[in-house]
Amino acid sequence: MGRFLAAAAGFPTLVFTSALVMAVFFWLLVAAGVAGSGSFDADVDLDAWGLVGVPVTVAFSTMTVLAWIVSVSGTVLLDPVISPGVGRVLVRLVVAVAALLVAWRVTRLLVRPLHRLFPDRPAPPRADSVGLTCTIRTRRADTGAGLVEAAARDGSTATLRAAGRAQNL
Repeated sequence: MGRFLAAAAGFPTLVFTSALVMAVFFWLLVAAGVAGSGSFDADVDLDAWGLVGVPVTVAFSTMTVLAWIVSVSGTVLLDPVISPGVGRVLVRLVVAVAALLVAWRVTRLLVRPLHRLFPDRPAPPRADSVGLTCTIRTRRADTGAGLVEAAARDGSTATLRAAGRAQNL
């Protein structure tokens, strides 16, 4: 347990430990409703990093956890083998770089299936479809059941669940 704590509190893992503490604090704020999970999405474009399709906070948190795990594991496994001194410092620098690279590659693999959970654009508010001309697409459409196709002013269409009072024209 002592080697683990020393690895988590020492170089290079201390950098990832600090980032992990910030990520945990951020997600606690999200759980409390103080912040939103997409708070930083307008500031960063993840396309160049291959992390497209998820909020920045999800990608950053995933990458931070993975880098922390790789860094702690590498430090715990390699420290007993490498003698103290310049060699150990160089090995720890390699561990830090390897942790970032491995975390980035694994995060890229993990965010691909998550893309479906985070739509590119938010759905338009329901108020935008009130008053539009609709075509009934099911056998009946009343307050209990039915689907209608609404044509928006810009020419796009949406299939909606029928609600409200049916009117005869």
